[in-house]
Amino acid sequence: MDVDRALLAALARDGRASYTDLAEKVGLSVSAVHQRVRRLEQRGLITGYRATLDPKPLGLPLTAFVSITPIDVAQPDDAPARLAHLSAIEECHSVAGVESYILKVRVASPDALEHLLQDIRAAANVTTRTTVVLSTFYEDRPPI
Repeated sequence: MDVDRALLAALARDGRASYTDLAEKVGLSVSAVHQRVRRLEQRGLITGYRATLDPKPLGLPLTAFVSITPIDVAQPDDAPARLAHLSAIEECHSVAGVESYILKVRVASPDALEHLLQDIRAAANVTTRTTVVLSTFYEDRPPI
C-alpha cells in the first residue's frame, strides 16, 4: 500500500505525469505502475483527471464563501439542486451548525457578487452570510 500511496500522491500533484516518471518515483517497472494505476482507478481511489485553472486570468478574481440558511425550515432541503444552474458556485458543502450549506463562489466583481447573492436567495429561498476572500495562500491541496 505504500507504493499505492506514493502513486496517488504523485498523481495528485501532477495528473499528467507519465508512467515512466511514476515508475522512477516509486521504483517499479512502467508496466507494474500502469497496472497499479488502473487498479486504483477501478477501486475508485482515482476518480478522474483535470486541469486546474487560474481564475484571475479568466476574469474571476473575487472569491467568496456564502453561507446559506433556509428562510422556511419546513421547506424541502433541496438547495443544492436549486442552485446547480449557477456556474459561479464552484463548491457546495452541507455543514453542521447554524447554516445549512457553505458555497464557494468566484465572480468578476463586487457587483457580480451582489447579483449572484440575489440569484441565490431567489432560487433557493434562503438567507445568506458572505465572507469575501482577501488572499489565498493555498487551496486544492491533495489529501495525501
